[in-house]
Amino acid sequence: MVGKTGPTVGVLALQGGFREHEEALEDCGARCVRVREATDLAGLKGLVVPGGESTTISLLASRSGMIGPIQELIANGVAVYGSCAGMIMLADEVLDGRADRPSFGGIDMSVRRNAFGRQVDSFETDLEMSVLPGGEFPAIFIRAPWVERVGARVDVLAQVADGHAAGRIVAVRQGRLLATSFHPELTPDRRVHQYFMEIVKGDA
Repeated sequence: MVGKTGPTVGVLALQGGFREHEEALEDCGARCVRVREATDLAGLKGLVVPGGESTTISLLASRSGMIGPIQELIANGVAVYGSCAGMIMLADEVLDGRADRPSFGGIDMSVRRNAFGRQVDSFETDLEMSVLPGGEFPAIFIRAPWVERVGARVDVLAQVADGHAAGRIVAVRQGRLLATSFHPELTPDRRVHQYFMEIVKGDA
């Protein structure tokens, strides 16, 4: 799938909400490519790992031979953004993950899967994100993880302000890697994707 004429950004299209990410990225000027096998990674300036079910994404990525190539992509400094399950896949440590379901890693953090509860516990809240101009961001959480530990190189971008999860970390950045617990692709607000595109282009 080809969008506009900006940087080419891949969207991992094995499972989950990849179509919504494509639409958001194209609204921000990206040319989008659906990534389903390792050869699709060639020439990408950025990659998005969407939400979905992290163990399923891990299984399908393993079966399609993409765990190693995506880890290499990360090691080579390509910008990568993960939302919800994508955050889990970018974590160096998954606290309650299965040993036979590897992640891509890259961000020095510990993430707990489904920390906010089940599907029925989904919610929306406004978040302060200092890297985004224009005020609070309307964040949608669906069976979302949260971050329980970050390393010294990780910048915390957002935390829940109130409720039982007050203070929990839900957005982080380490170098050219970005991750959120929530789903910005499900809102018409494109600021998170625009911020990622600035990382892709080296402007942020």
